[in-house]
Amino acid sequence: MHAPAPHHGRDQFWLGIRMFTPVAISIAAYGLVWGVLAGQAGLSVAEVALMSGLVFAGSSQFVVLDMWMPGSLPIASIVIATAIVNLRILLMSATLRPLLAPLPRWRALGATFFVTDESWAMTMTEIRKGGAGVAFFLGTGVLSWLAWMLSTLTGRVLGAFIDDPARYGLDFAFTATFLALLLGMWKGRGDLVPWIVAALAAIATSRLVDGNWYIIVGGLAGSLAGAVAEWLKERRHVA
Repeated sequence: MHAPAPHHGRDQFWLGIRMFTPVAISIAAYGLVWGVLAGQAGLSVAEVALMSGLVFAGSSQFVVLDMWMPGSLPIASIVIATAIVNLRILLMSATLRPLLAPLPRWRALGATFFVTDESWAMTMTEIRKGGAGVAFFLGTGVLSWLAWMLSTLTGRVLGAFIDDPARYGLDFAFTATFLALLLGMWKGRGDLVPWIVAALAAIATSRLVDGNWYIIVGGLAGSLAGAVAEWLKERRHVA
């Protein structure tokens, strides 16, 4: 039986960073776009740093930009919309419980802060191969956080020098980036029903109700449709 390798945790951490580097580059690419759009929406450099550092959730931060109105923030709507968009992170964190179980509770909770779609997917792949530990997951998560923080701040600073976003196609950047994020979440035809329900609910709400309630209604309707579809699928398997 071989003795454990020295600094095994450190080796795992740096392995996670090395493997995650190509993904971090793509995160930085849309982080730059978010930073520029955040400046156009009226967020200060400090607000960008706080949001990216504490919220650390790209898709929900893009949603919030569409709701951001300096001086009259719809705080309740923003909190609800962010919670709905990030519900999947709760489920991802639950699947990592066996990995984090040996840690003290406060450290395990702290580690879940670094859960993202990309870091979770890479970690789960490595777990199935038998080659991932907590340190590997933290390596991917920390690099993801650094890439997002640095790129959004860079985008915000650079955005101050762009007087006409449409000239550089940035008026469409929000839509393009959000579509890219959406396609990245595609898991198969089973996603069609909740996506269609969410889209129809959001469109109907936007026409009938003033404000940004269409984001919340669409998210809730899509989540409910997805839950019902999953329940029906499980019933068919049992039957």
